[in-house]
Amino acid sequence: MNCNGVIRRVSSYIDGELEATVVEEIELHLKQCQDCTILVQQTRLTVHLYYDSDLVDFPVEVQARLHETLRRKIDESRK
Repeated sequence: MNCNGVIRRVSSYIDGELEATVVEEIELHLKQCQDCTILVQQTRLTVHLYYDSDLVDFPVEVQARLHETLRRKIDESRK
């Protein structure tokens, strides 16, 4: 397992959705890679913080701007 593999699987790893062999590979990599260890720790913390927070309703105008920005970014990434 390398850093890119950990990055691609970090959510599934934290959620416990990976096969045992993949978990072992990730954990072996984490023992050797400080950057990925920090990534996993920070992602866990972020998930925990947002899990306990209340949902916020954005005004319609803010939602529209957000969706437009996301559409533009997606279109740019496909070019």
